[in-house]
Amino acid sequence: MGFIAFLKTQFIVHLLIGFVFVVSGLIINFIQLCTLVLWPINKQFYRRVNCRLAYSLWSQLVMLLEWWSGTECTLFSDEATVNTFGKEHVIIILNHNFEIDFLCGWTMTERFGVLGSSKVLAKRELLYVPLIGWTWYFLEIVFCKRKWEEDRDTVIEGLKRLADYPEYMWFLLYCEGTRFTETKHRISMEVAESKGLPKLKYHLLPRTKGFTTAVQCLRGTVSAVYDVTLNFRGNKNPSLLGILYGKKYEADMCVRRFPLEDIPQDEKEAAKWLHKLYQEKDALQEMYNQEGIFPGQQFKPPRRPWTLLNFLFWATVLLSPLFTFGFGVFASGSPLLILAFLGLVGAASFGVRRLIGVTEIEKGSSYGNQEFKKKE
Repeated sequence: MGFIAFLKTQFIVHLLIGFVFVVSGLIINFIQLCTLVLWPINKQFYRRVNCRLAYSLWSQLVMLLEWWSGTECTLFSDEATVNTFGKEHVIIILNHNFEIDFLCGWTMTERFGVLGSSKVLAKRELLYVPLIGWTWYFLEIVFCKRKWEEDRDTVIEGLKRLADYPEYMWFLLYCEGTRFTETKHRISMEVAESKGLPKLKYHLLPRTKGFTTAVQCLRGTVSAVYDVTLNFRGNKNPSLLGILYGKKYEADMCVRRFPLEDIPQDEKEAAKWLHKLYQEKDALQEMYNQEGIFPGQQFKPPRRPWTLLNFLFWATVLLSPLFTFGFGVFASGSPLLILAFLGLVGAASFGVRRLIGVTEIEKGSSYGNQEFKKKE
């Protein structure tokens, strides 16, 4: 094991990375709060500023994937589709099977220059998560309770507000509503059978309301829907902790572009289109499992240096005073100060671990288990 590989496994290094991310995130959130005064003066300028502030935070996670772990991301698509990346507003449909599927998506948005302006339809609980939810609030992310009767007006209003967004945005939808687990899959297929819908082997039944509403509200703004099917070579199931330990993975992403005018305007027909899309995604996963490759031409967009430079900037700004302060505490010889400092380190460690826990599948929401609870 080389020295760099050894460093990647050390808890103190992970803690320092977490410190930089958390403290820089709180600083960024404070600056975002201050930018609210810009909204009534120049809404579009406010949006552009917040896109770059969000980039400064999210790119630190992308840096971990690209530069720290060295994970490779390969696109399987066609040249005409790849040439549109970063040059139009789009809706992204991504399968929700892995802890770091969002991070692979962010890597692609970064490489095509739309990381700061990327959007998502997110569960409302995330709004109260420091850094993640707070940053999303200033980015006008659409939050929902995942109860359509309560969400309908909020979601429609949030989507329509994005119609004049000044930066090209990729709006991510996890149409399955929650991460794939065997229990949720079994329940989902029971629902499919009761509704006379074809069963899926590798996906949950897609929830159509969010998709059909997004298509209706963003029609005229969004040019296309990108369907993205993600898998990892070697049947790996990566985690954010694995990335933090420097484990390298190889992600393959099959991307298909569907012009928005090809998607039916009628809600029921659009829902049927989405169900058919997921049957095709299932077939793509089956092909990948059998052949180890997706169809299409392979592209490896080069990683850019900005994520690494951004992290090094924050590390320089924040770690220098931390080291100076820590040295002063231990040099003082005061047991009280030393214990207080160690307590602060322990609290920081706990906070970082809690943030990582947000991405873990086993700690995901129980959304999708309602029918199971009823049966119990």
